[in-house]
Amino acid sequence: MRFSLFIFFLYWVVSLFITCKSTAQFTTDYHQQTFSAADTLRGMLSPDRTCYDVRFYDLKVDVYPSTRTIRGEVDIVFTATQNFKRLQIDLYENLKIDSIIYKGSSVLFQRQYHAVFIDLPMIKKGATDQLTVYYQGAPIVSKNPPWEGGFIWTKDARGTDWVTVSCEGDGASIWWPNKDHLSDEPDSMMIRVTVPEALYCVANGNLIATYPKENNRRRFDWKVSYPINNYNVSVNIGDYVHFSETYLAKDQTTMPLDYYVLSYNLETAKNHFKQVDGILKCFEILMDKYPFWEDGYGLVETPYLGMEHQGAIAYGNGYMRGYRGGMIPADMDWDYIIVHETGHEYFGNSISCKDHAEMWIHESFTTYLEALYVECSASYEDYLRYLQVFRSGIYIKNKMPIVGPLDVNYTNFGSSDHYFKGSWVLHTIRHAIGDDDLWFKLFREFYTHFSMNHVDTKMVIDWFDQRTDLNLTPIFRQYLYHPSIPKLAYSLKQKGKNLIMTHQWITNETNFEMPLLVGDPNNYQRIKIKNKKGETSLGNIDLANFKIAKDRFLIEVVEIE
Repeated sequence: MRFSLFIFFLYWVVSLFITCKSTAQFTTDYHQQTFSAADTLRGMLSPDRTCYDVRFYDLKVDVYPSTRTIRGEVDIVFTATQNFKRLQIDLYENLKIDSIIYKGSSVLFQRQYHAVFIDLPMIKKGATDQLTVYYQGAPIVSKNPPWEGGFIWTKDARGTDWVTVSCEGDGASIWWPNKDHLSDEPDSMMIRVTVPEALYCVANGNLIATYPKENNRRRFDWKVSYPINNYNVSVNIGDYVHFSETYLAKDQTTMPLDYYVLSYNLETAKNHFKQVDGILKCFEILMDKYPFWEDGYGLVETPYLGMEHQGAIAYGNGYMRGYRGGMIPADMDWDYIIVHETGHEYFGNSISCKDHAEMWIHESFTTYLEALYVECSASYEDYLRYLQVFRSGIYIKNKMPIVGPLDVNYTNFGSSDHYFKGSWVLHTIRHAIGDDDLWFKLFREFYTHFSMNHVDTKMVIDWFDQRTDLNLTPIFRQYLYHPSIPKLAYSLKQKGKNLIMTHQWITNETNFEMPLLVGDPNNYQRIKIKNKKGETSLGNIDLANFKIAKDRFLIEVVEIE
């Protein structure tokens, strides 16, 4: 016991040292961002986390709206990746752990912030085993869902209890015990929720059964048959009614579209949700059919705006077009939340990042999918118009890059650049490649290749870089790892009938070379520009007609004498 406490203390000291090291590393780029030992314990894959791989969670939770409390247990089935006697799970410290049971007996555990360290007998590499955690308490209440995690305890318009949860940034350990790291998803999961019998509970996956319970309560058992990010695990409790439609894929297979809405919104929802079919058809053309086919597609009405909860997308946009009635161009009529969160089923839920710092892989690709949906359902010109909506939201002078510091619980990006700027990065790469047939082939194959897998930024860059004749690595790195975007310094002069353009990229990355469209907008020329001064003859072009395609490239432009 005394030796175990010494090891625990030593681990805390090492964690603190690593935390300080992380802080120093990111002082310049991240506004002197500081990270605590708690951030490191949550964000770092320490040996106490890498020693095991979660295979299955069986979560059982009782929800009590009257007291705003929960009581639950979770079976954690895991496979040992190495010999170990100690592992880490996570649960916010405001929730009490009653006991942890292994092979029928209680085992010792220690808490450090939101991390829980469990002492076990020696478990051999390759062994599959399980433990059960019993816990209870009043979970954190979200003050600003979905941007701040926690439970949402509210009433619907008729005064009926309406309870939901959202926890992307704060993590699933805000309400249930798990290995709370993006890199480790269970292969499948059961979610069993007991609620007052007058209420209905919607979770992820398929509803397997309901059971009456004592004290006028009822249990809902939901089965998730695919890997799932822990933050996607959700419960939605209220006066829900269910209706469904059927989606027909190109291969003639069918999938249920399940909708759960407050009873008094049923007719409105039936009309509004008709757009889902067209959205899924566009995404099937762009990538593949819906990834979680056996679990089905679902929308669940929530009192907050939305979240990409796998197979049970949180929907709270009030049955309005755009983003709460605005943001998209006035002549467009589609629901931003449905399009965006459905896009996350592909990027975020099927393809997932390994670390919160690389959340651009979720958000940039999904935000870009919104624009591709506009192109698919309308036109390329509408696609360009829609991207201009994002352009004004990019923090060009932002002091932080899109990719954050790794191995800490970094969720405060300070801007929306991993949404809007990131989508423009992909838009720029498309036009730098300059071949739409190739771009859409690469985009689709990237998705299908990494579907149901985790990726990091290097894997994304390498995949695209190796499949084009451009050196895309410096381009991606400039946009993702530096706050400033490429700056074009150029000048023009007339030489006889020819217009001569002198040009140079000003970038942080060396060997930066990105093609650019310039000249007459009716017949742009694609020229090569490096971060060394160069000169190109554009031919017989009227200087008054000269343009730079700033609607297709995220760049700054400076004309020099």
